[in-house]
Amino acid sequence: MTRIIFEKSKRGVRRADIADFTGLGEASPFVPPEVRRTEGEELDLPEVSEVEVVRHYLELAHNNFGVDTGFYPLGSCTMKYNPKLNEELASLPGFTNLHPSLPIFGVQGALQVMWELSECLKEISGMDAVSLQPAAGAQGELTGMLISKAYFRAQGEDRDVMVVPDSAHGTNPASASVSGFIVKTVRSDKRGMVSLGALKEVVDEFPERVAGIMLTNPNTLGVFESDIKEISDYLHAVGALLYYDGANLNPLLGYARPGDMGFDIVHFNLHKTFSTPHGGGGPGAGPVGVKKRLEEFLPSPIVVKVDDRRFEFTRPRKSIGKMKLFYGNFLVLLRAYVYIRTLGADGLKRVAEHAVLNANYVQERLKDVYEVPYYQRCMHEFVISLKKFRKDFHVGAKEVAKKLLENGIHSPTVYFPLIVEEAMMIEPTETESKERLDEFCDLMLSFAKEISKHPEDFKKLEKLDISGFDETDAARNPILTWMAEREARSSNTTG
Repeated sequence: MTRIIFEKSKRGVRRADIADFTGLGEASPFVPPEVRRTEGEELDLPEVSEVEVVRHYLELAHNNFGVDTGFYPLGSCTMKYNPKLNEELASLPGFTNLHPSLPIFGVQGALQVMWELSECLKEISGMDAVSLQPAAGAQGELTGMLISKAYFRAQGEDRDVMVVPDSAHGTNPASASVSGFIVKTVRSDKRGMVSLGALKEVVDEFPERVAGIMLTNPNTLGVFESDIKEISDYLHAVGALLYYDGANLNPLLGYARPGDMGFDIVHFNLHKTFSTPHGGGGPGAGPVGVKKRLEEFLPSPIVVKVDDRRFEFTRPRKSIGKMKLFYGNFLVLLRAYVYIRTLGADGLKRVAEHAVLNANYVQERLKDVYEVPYYQRCMHEFVISLKKFRKDFHVGAKEVAKKLLENGIHSPTVYFPLIVEEAMMIEPTETESKERLDEFCDLMLSFAKEISKHPEDFKKLEKLDISGFDETDAARNPILTWMAEREARSSNTTG
């Protein structure tokens, strides 16, 4: 198990000297007294030699998981392969050295990139206008909800209800609630799709108050909502909007567009579909596209093309305002632009084909051993349930996920969507080879045999640095610093 740097500390071991700034003046008056050291008080820092510091952090780096080092069977949702060409071009000094406060005439190349990316996203989604500002998918959702709110306010309507399927991403109801909507959940049917009967029950109760529905298609079960046209026509008939959660856009590229299904607002997860980096809190990008009647509410500013050589910014007439400083995470947007331009229309279509093929291949190999509650031809992902293993052997999704980690494969998402008991969501992505998929399937199939013979082995994970801790206590009473942990240990010892 890797020890933390404080545990490697030995008093008296030399470290880099800190210069003596005595006599250069008092600490800033803006620094509160309670966070200043008193005279003679030592810094509570670990005492480790330089070479040991280097080795320590290199060891930690090797313990990190990245899609460059191993297979992640929930790839595009969390960690999709990012072609190195994207990184190289986004590192060009002509882009990285730009300051966002430069005058428009000095950033024409950057504006052209943003405008062309917007045009690509419009074509891919079937939308009429796009804002690149939102910094992540969840902020894109929030942007879409605020646009909906502004649209109905401008119409003189006070619609305050947003419909969300029970299989939706957790950020959907959260974004709607934060925006001031009352969230009404609609259940899924036995096919894993939105129940039309349940939807009509919810909407018919107060149609004049329903602002719209937040839906992703295919949904989180990897099932395509084949009733989407009927859903669209029904909601539009009562004056509501359709919001498309772009998390699952991968399998549709070149084959179907949300705008053609009747959606009015779309957010794009650039890290999911267009390979920009994601994880560790950012940076991210979640552009939002809308139909023509909603264009005037988009966040400002928007890049517009004046002529073949000049680009400028414009502020939509009834804009909801800014969602982020300046123009969004430009270098992240640039990576997505490179990815789209590199693949082109035919290449993006192959992305969809391979994502769907890979997911169906893995599903077919696992379905006879692991339950697939909503089995059918899936899109880019599918969900298995380990409830039978949990019932018979007290081993479920959590234990299998950790066993995957111990075998060098990152775990997919577990316990989601919530409508599947002991759920494990598997999404191979389009970049993995058949050989790699077979390795994963072989491992999962071997787990099923091991569980029935030696279930106790799934509760002793000796190769992981962390295993077997109380997850409930860790979530409710987190210890986030070495000082706090040391104090907690001392308290437990003396108590």
